[in-house]
Amino acid sequence: MTFEKLVFYVFAAILLFAAGRVITVRNPVYAVLHLVLAFFSCAALWLLLEAEFLAITLVLVYVGAVMVLFLFVVMMLDINLAPLREGFVRYLPVALPVAALMLLEMILVVTSRVFSEMPAPAGHGPDYSNTRELGSVLYTDYVYAFEIASVILLVAIIAAIALTLRRRPGTKYQTPSQQIAVRPEDRLRVVKMAAEKADAGEGSS
Repeated sequence: MTFEKLVFYVFAAILLFAAGRVITVRNPVYAVLHLVLAFFSCAALWLLLEAEFLAITLVLVYVGAVMVLFLFVVMMLDINLAPLREGFVRYLPVALPVAALMLLEMILVVTSRVFSEMPAPAGHGPDYSNTRELGSVLYTDYVYAFEIASVILLVAIIAAIALTLRRRPGTKYQTPSQQIAVRPEDRLRVVKMAAEKADAGEGSS
């Protein structure tokens, strides 16, 4: 077994384990931590496939935004965060191994000399760009699948907006058309009043 196959099996096993834990754990915080680990492992597999652009995009977009997305969902569901803060120590047994595995993966990729000493694949010159090849294949051979996926994502975005735009009792709403059509005399009224003199008794006191 070559070193490349060994690395592939290690990252694939971590990916399968993390993906299984995402859908089996009951705690949403544990699920997100395992999802981050799954994204890191998948990025490492894409590096083995010479898809550096996809690997970097996966780490920057998904790993960088998954925690923000999780917090957004928590705020949308109006979950009480006080118990989560109180039980933060309970998440350490899962958070520490996940962080250690991600740190180990990054150290293996950065410090390993095997990847730098490996010869270039046959047929790939120094000017080879996997990003250009990916775009060429995506917008030629898989253009219809790409367009269908774009339409599905657009429908999902519209559905999410429609679900959140529901009328809630006790909520104040603004009408932009009424705000634009307002006039100064509708907002301000000047009332003339006669001047009043204080009584002598009130003034002396």
